[in-house]
Amino acid sequence: MSDIVSPETRSRMMAGIKGKNTKPEMIIRKGLHRLGFRYRLHDSYLPGKPDMVFPRYKAVIFAHGCFWHGHSCHLFKWPSSNEEFWRTKIERNMEVDKQNIIRLQAMGWRTGIVWECALKGKYKINREEVIELCAQWLQTVDMTSIEIGGQC
Repeated sequence: MSDIVSPETRSRMMAGIKGKNTKPEMIIRKGLHRLGFRYRLHDSYLPGKPDMVFPRYKAVIFAHGCFWHGHSCHLFKWPSSNEEFWRTKIERNMEVDKQNIIRLQAMGWRTGIVWECALKGKYKINREEVIELCAQWLQTVDMTSIEIGGQC
């Protein structure tokens, strides 16, 4: 199936997609800040430039979009146009994510991932519950990682 818009239009549309300060990220940031957690944003010195870095807790949180990071949920669907490009791109994103988590954990950082489907879609979780799960995880030093997705 061919694309329904011109290459120039598609390019403009793709250029407008944000990688930082996304809606899911902002929900988590504001909620955790409201609870008293302080963090650094998009630390370029750490692998993967985590969305939120909590030095006090030696923890990072990524707010991952289900499409861009290939999450196996109802929000992710392989595109039917330009299939080879998208498969290569998304599989590479998944591999880079995995390597960044490994590198962060080797450096002693605890890693958290909040998937977009936890905050959006038909299986989403209550926002406050997602924020509370993050807060509990940050304060529990014996849990090295957490992954929060929608309820399936």
